[in-house]
Amino acid sequence: MYFVGMLTIASEVEVLVRFGRALADPIRCRILLALREAPAHPAELAEALGVSRTRLSNHLACLRDCGLVVTVPVGRRVRYELADERLAHALDDLRTAVVAVAAERTCVEAEEKGCC
Repeated sequence: MYFVGMLTIASEVEVLVRFGRALADPIRCRILLALREAPAHPAELAEALGVSRTRLSNHLACLRDCGLVVTVPVGRRVRYELADERLAHALDDLRTAVVAVAAERTCVEAEEKGCC
């Protein structure tokens, strides 16, 4: 990791770890996919996703900490958007990727064995 002004540039591995952490929760995945479509205010996201504002706030904080979303002040409110437009392309690629898994196994079973 190295610093550029006030921002920290993450290494390739760190970027993947941060992405993995963000994608590990279905609500965070839904938030990222919603922001892929357009920037949004927290109240709009909470309503669109059907989650409480408190729960949404916690997930947005995680996504901010992971460096995947940023806040943009709009008057007295803040709007969320993807930190980099290339994240939208990455999400599209991940969404459409073919994942090879055995039909009888679930990710929960794999997680219990220390993977997934």
